[in-house]
Amino acid sequence: MYSIQATTIDGAPANLSQYKGKVVLVVNVASRCGFTGQYAGLQKLYDTYKDKGLVVLGIPSNDFGSQEPGSEKEIKEFCSTKYSVTFPMLSKEQTKAGAGQSEMYEFLGTRTGKLPGWNFSKYLVSKDGQPIAFYPSTVTPQDKTLEQAIEQALGITSPATASPKPA
Repeated sequence: MYSIQATTIDGAPANLSQYKGKVVLVVNVASRCGFTGQYAGLQKLYDTYKDKGLVVLGIPSNDFGSQEPGSEKEIKEFCSTKYSVTFPMLSKEQTKAGAGQSEMYEFLGTRTGKLPGWNFSKYLVSKDGQPIAFYPSTVTPQDKTLEQAIEQALGITSPATASPKPA
């Protein structure tokens, strides 16, 4: 993933190699979707785990129901004013396969065999830049399965998620 060419929501080149050694949750986001409220949960995840090595990476997409028609400036303003988003955001990209598909989604789709079927689909990417799992839109940021996968990828053990040690 670290060699993928991308652009930040501000229009600057995005050097994804800055995420080497971190766990990344890549999410295709949209401002006018029934799942848009997940921004709040994504920000909470980021706030909870960023100091432990998690990066939430939002990638706007207008592929599903034309629910992200705005410009990057409008998207950024919406995210910051409505949801106080501080996690990194890239410019709008195409998730769907075919001509125009972003390099990121070609990479993630090829390695997982899954592409988003709607907005707010999530890919969990390991510290070495390889996808671990795909989660559809219906899996919220606070879903226990997702949180446990993040903690496992980060190497965090907590009493609630730790496996009993053999005697």
